[in-house]
Amino acid sequence: MLTIIKGTIVSAPALGRLDATPNGYLVAENGVIQGVFPTLPERYAGAPVEDWGDDLVLQSFADLHLHGAQYPMLGTGMDLPLLDWLNAYAFPTEARFADPDYARAIYRRLARELIENGTTRVCMFSSLHTDATLILMEELEKAGVTGYVGKVNMDRNAAPGVLEETTEDSERATLRWLEASRDLRLVKPMLTPRFTPSCTDGLMAFLGRLAAERDLPVQSHLSENDREIEWVRQLHPDCSQYWETYAKFGLWNGRTVMAHCVWSDERERAAMKEAGVTAVHCPDSNVNVCSGTAPVRAMLDEGLKVALGSDIAGGDHLSMFDVTASAIRASKVRRMTDPARPAFLTVPEGWYLATSAGAAFFGEAPGFAAGNPLHAIVLSDDELPQPHPLTPQERLERAVYLRQKGAVRAVWSAGRKVFSAEG
Repeated sequence: MLTIIKGTIVSAPALGRLDATPNGYLVAENGVIQGVFPTLPERYAGAPVEDWGDDLVLQSFADLHLHGAQYPMLGTGMDLPLLDWLNAYAFPTEARFADPDYARAIYRRLARELIENGTTRVCMFSSLHTDATLILMEELEKAGVTGYVGKVNMDRNAAPGVLEETTEDSERATLRWLEASRDLRLVKPMLTPRFTPSCTDGLMAFLGRLAAERDLPVQSHLSENDREIEWVRQLHPDCSQYWETYAKFGLWNGRTVMAHCVWSDERERAAMKEAGVTAVHCPDSNVNVCSGTAPVRAMLDEGLKVALGSDIAGGDHLSMFDVTASAIRASKVRRMTDPARPAFLTVPEGWYLATSAGAAFFGEAPGFAAGNPLHAIVLSDDELPQPHPLTPQERLERAVYLRQKGAVRAVWSAGRKVFSAEG
């Protein structure tokens, strides 16, 4: 199968750098990118071309942290700090996913909205419900979303009578979920201890053994909130820092994703770099629940792996265009308030974090590199006024902050066209 997309092609091959090919050709064979070409190579002469004129052809997004079961509560409870917000809003909302019919309706809509916004790869939390988690994975796969989903594990400090499981129930349900998801092709399981306070030592040890025995990736939360960090210290007095509560159970390695890292100091960041852990910056939720502003510039300067997450529903935007803009704004707040006055993120840097950096977790090279599976968006901006003729880089910058109605015209995921605004 041959796919040739013609348009103004823009990609992020390195942090802070954008490559642009006006009137270029993005070519994929059997779903795998062959290259970006200013003129169509002779060997493809006569092949059908999807010509999008001057529309932007961009990498699609990778959202490395979001809670599928919180999708129905987007935009609610934003006046509460993290722990109060969990108890008042998140846990009761997630409890509704005990109903498979409800889960099917919500997750089908979520999967469709992700694709329509150009998000094709995810690391996502479900709820603690096995059947609902399998439904989420199925609906994502049907829509064309790829990546990882986790059945949440939480056998303590949950919501008694609302959202809770015993250690034995959690272990048994996790094994059933892993077995039942074996046949899925695009969406794979990811072990998901909600966060240290919600999991007993026995459950954490069980998950660590599973990760090692089955070579499974892991996702959780780290150093998001000052009250949370103090709570972790009380629960694990043998650990001087939060990250050690994961490391001691074998949940800390190059296949680990840790969301937030707002209060990760130099030592914790060094531990992340040494282990190859990916930090996921979630700027919207960190502001909404008053957690703080993560030291993203320090992370990047120190060589950590950093990507972006919408973190719905602590975050209130599912679109990664908006999350990119929020990450840039948050870095400017950090610039204004941090005595070290770190440099803020530029648009090319923010775009890299939202696309190439997240895609790296799935084994992809940066940008539209040959050998990558085809993940792409076509974006129209022809209805927006122009102050002067804009370069492709300027058009991308504006797209981060401003888009016309129906801007996303087409989406490819894992080599397959999964959305077209033209039906």
